[in-house]
Amino acid sequence: MANLLLSRRQTLIVGGSASLVMIAPAFAAMKTNSQPTHGAIPMTENFVKTKDGVDIFYKDWGPKDAQPIVFHHGWPLSSDDWDAQMLFFVQNGFRVIAHDRRGHGRSAQVSDGHDMDHYAADAAAVFEHLNLKNAVHIGHSTGGGEVARYVAQFGEPQGRVAKAVLVSAVPPLMLKTASNPGGLPMEVFDGFRSALAANRAQFFLDVPSGPFYGFNRDGAKVYPGVINNWWRQGMMGSAKAHYDGIKAFSETDQTEDLKKITVPTLVMHGDDDQIVPIEDTSKLAVKLLKNGTLKVYKGYSHGMLTVNADVINPDLLAFIKS
Repeated sequence: MANLLLSRRQTLIVGGSASLVMIAPAFAAMKTNSQPTHGAIPMTENFVKTKDGVDIFYKDWGPKDAQPIVFHHGWPLSSDDWDAQMLFFVQNGFRVIAHDRRGHGRSAQVSDGHDMDHYAADAAAVFEHLNLKNAVHIGHSTGGGEVARYVAQFGEPQGRVAKAVLVSAVPPLMLKTASNPGGLPMEVFDGFRSALAANRAQFFLDVPSGPFYGFNRDGAKVYPGVINNWWRQGMMGSAKAHYDGIKAFSETDQTEDLKKITVPTLVMHGDDDQIVPIEDTSKLAVKLLKNGTLKVYKGYSHGMLTVNADVINPDLLAFIKS
């Protein structure tokens, strides 16, 4: 019996050893292939390197010969915040593209360049790489500022843009100044910085749980999954990028960007936006645009693209097809 057990044990050892010998080369090859080719990020066809060496992640879905719709996300999120729109438009036959801003989502967490000029240049690097033409650019919040600067400085001069949409967007200027008396005082943005530096994880729960989606309003239907997804996207990014980004979205005067834009531009905003108040942003922006149209949504929050996608998406489609 002992000999039989020993024989079986030897068989298992020998068989196991043979299996290891057979799979070891394949495992080694798999391990080698999975190693990052640049820094800590596995480089694939879904990254573009900017002129200053920053790796920008992007998504590109749908037929390559279809009209492209490009989405620019808000602070401190990622391209994942456009799920409801990207799925809707790809199902309607469009090519849809979205990227993660530097320091956000899956893009490189670099120390510098967290300003509107770099945001626009990074976006341009992606769209030039994809050689996009006749594109519709849609930006939410900070992404609206990115769209305004991109279209004014890159997109229109290069002949790549057909239309633009600014959704709950920050231009022309959020900060209260002598020339912009209706803006928000610096104390508001200093409060953002203090909360982020003290406890970013908690801050990134408080914002979506309350004012971002209007979940703090009486009778509001609260979606825990939406809150968790906001937190997930935010915590994927860099605290440094998010901290510096507050200055970018609050202090960048984009008056001249808006004046330069000539393509048809739809400006969409909820009148109950507690993050980017409509009176000093969209209502002023549409007056600076040469070919702008303002559409106001009664009672809608800053996050209406997500919680009111059933209304916003058809309106976007109608504008794009018009």
